[in-house]
Amino acid sequence: MEAARIIADIRDGKPPGAAALDWFARGLASGDVTDAQAGAFAMAVCLRGLGDEGRVALSRAMLASGQQLHWDLPGPVIDKHSTGGIGDCVSLLLAPALAACGAYVPMISGRGLGHTGGTLDKLEAIPGFRTGLDAQQLRRQIEDCRCAILSASADIAPADRRLYAVRDVTGTVESIDLITASILSKKLAAGLEALVLDVKVGSGAFMQNIGEARALARALVSTAQGAGCMTTALITDMSQPLATAAGNALEVIEVMETLTGTSVNEALLEVTAALGGEALALGGLAADALDGAARMRDVLESGVAAEYFGRMIAAQGGPLDFVDRWPDRLPAAPVQRDVPSPGDGFIARIDTRALGQAVVGLGGGRLRDGDRINPSVGLSDLAGIGADVTAGLPLAMVHAASEEAADAAIALVQAAYRLADSRPPEPPLIHERIA
Repeated sequence: MEAARIIADIRDGKPPGAAALDWFARGLASGDVTDAQAGAFAMAVCLRGLGDEGRVALSRAMLASGQQLHWDLPGPVIDKHSTGGIGDCVSLLLAPALAACGAYVPMISGRGLGHTGGTLDKLEAIPGFRTGLDAQQLRRQIEDCRCAILSASADIAPADRRLYAVRDVTGTVESIDLITASILSKKLAAGLEALVLDVKVGSGAFMQNIGEARALARALVSTAQGAGCMTTALITDMSQPLATAAGNALEVIEVMETLTGTSVNEALLEVTAALGGEALALGGLAADALDGAARMRDVLESGVAAEYFGRMIAAQGGPLDFVDRWPDRLPAAPVQRDVPSPGDGFIARIDTRALGQAVVGLGGGRLRDGDRINPSVGLSDLAGIGADVTAGLPLAMVHAASEEAADAAIALVQAAYRLADSRPPEPPLIHERIA
């Protein structure tokens, strides 16, 4: 087989068979497929698609390109994955809360992709935190702490590792087939018994309308179920940031405020509880999703989840006293400035993608593969849809490395907000459940 022939077939609307996709995935893992060919493949799939059978075949091929974990634990191995958004720091709450409810959570996560933030980048804002664990370290930590959040090792879905990096810098992120194969190749390699998916929809998501989000959710659920993993998906709102912060250390602050009860973000808590409730029900740890959500709220509000979070942080090289001393442990940007509202009225719409791009421009994300991230920069105190604002008063606060960077970000944030004379309806946090 030849990479060029496989790419040309996809370009011409002829999805390749399972054998060809398996060959291509092995070539990605071994390096026999070049970066140029990987980029061309991603663009061809993004534009022409692979079809249902091709999507399943690509997911299985990328899964088979590396190591697959197997567990023998006294409780279910479950996890969650989000398709990405702005201010989406649910994973940092969910993993320890699931562990506190009796689950085992080997959460293989990703870095920022395009305009969206990455769970690993957020955790690396914590001094000393290691996202790289080998199989033996992961197994030991799961047995001791019940949860870990880590990057996919070189041995897990190496084909996806290559393709993921290429997609981020070639404008090929928004593809149902590539998103499905990327997510499931890593998640199923972790040996999961159950998986809940958070499919975002709205201006800050890769899927900006409900039809696209529903199609992606169904593709993910059917592909995962076909591979033997009990799976449901919730379609959740990303027409505005989920948290009131966007940026790595700033989102960790909001997580810690919610975990410790010092300033609880109710939207963040509600989405976390709903996703966790689905996961606990799938894993047999709750009678149903509602019972599971109540259990999640209990461990989050009681502080038990915070204890598990602290154990996970310490186990992965972070400060032993992080839960008690987190305000002293996180980096702060040297320049912090308010973003004045350009007028009076109610916030009617937010270009949430533009807010994510503003964070990237500040240095909180990557413009090119290999870019270093500044963990301290970003946006905080973001006003939400329906808020009553006054000209000259703050819409948000910019955290920047320089005055020039702050000026540019302020202009981008102001342009991302649309005002109206009357208060608009607030969008629902959860749109649909797909099972």
